[in-house]
Amino acid sequence: MSSNKNALIRYKTLDKCLKNKYRKYTLEDLIDECSEALFEFEGKESYVSKRTVQLDLQNMRSEKFGYEAPIEVYERKYYRYSDPDYSIHNISVNESDLKAMNNAVQILKQFKDFSMFKEMNGVIQKLEDSIHSTSHKSIIHLDKNEQLKGLEHIDILYGSIAAKKVLKINYKSFTARESNIYTVHPQLLKEFNNRWFLICLYKQKMYNLALDRIEHIEVDETLQYIDKDLDGDEYFKDIVGVTVSETMMPRNVVFFVDAANAPYVKTKPLHRSQEIMSESQEGTLFKICVQINFELERLLLGFGESLVVHRPRKLRLRMEEKFRKGSNNYQDLVIPEEN
Repeated sequence: MSSNKNALIRYKTLDKCLKNKYRKYTLEDLIDECSEALFEFEGKESYVSKRTVQLDLQNMRSEKFGYEAPIEVYERKYYRYSDPDYSIHNISVNESDLKAMNNAVQILKQFKDFSMFKEMNGVIQKLEDSIHSTSHKSIIHLDKNEQLKGLEHIDILYGSIAAKKVLKINYKSFTARESNIYTVHPQLLKEFNNRWFLICLYKQKMYNLALDRIEHIEVDETLQYIDKDLDGDEYFKDIVGVTVSETMMPRNVVFFVDAANAPYVKTKPLHRSQEIMSESQEGTLFKICVQINFELERLLLGFGESLVVHRPRKLRLRMEEKFRKGSNNYQDLVIPEEN
């Protein structure tokens, strides 16, 4: 048993003794009670030293763990709480603590409809009741889409990754007329831009399956799971988004952002590799080192006329072509006059 677990058991035991109004406890009695409690949990003899219990009492008296327990010695040898109603399990909190707890509850409440957090609903309700937070409005609001499809699959996908299970997934991409069955080895779940993706091994290659395109999932117990032992931070380190190429090397992407929008890119980098190459009154020249994928292009296009890609040339030409087609769309657009 870990030392932290041992300490929690001792504190709980000491608390029970110190609030007992019907028995007197000497230091030796407290040592015996702690030793007996540890024996019950560990199933073997476990003697607690006098110094350990004395240190526990000192810690309970102090602010170290927030207890500040009113422990007193009376009749020169017995220990008890001077406040008969005190317990380390009903520590009072100040107004600042309540505000902090309320903010945490409001954040948790925003996840209550998320399938992975269903078991948290009861805990959240208890917290709300105990700190009277139901009358408070949320100050922190997280971006979430109530109409997002596919979240119902997260439980089975998460469980299958944890239990290392092979899955048969009915999947219909946006370009397919009919759904196909994929036998996959699930590795990671990834959220990007308010959509969820399953990163999985399929026919010896890594694939991304959008959860909102999954129609049905079954566990295949007949196949042995292949564990790629992926580390999310390492796997996604060279990309923006979710699309990772096993063969593409990351490239230096150099882009210019005008002065009005450069602060947004400085304070919220497009990628962790982002560097500032130069600055002027007109704007800032940035560089990131990433794989060129669909998500990166969409991100860069989102800045509109305020961002210009300098390198690599292939990406710059592709961006130029997309803006040209977009401009043509507006020029060719015919909209009926409003009544």
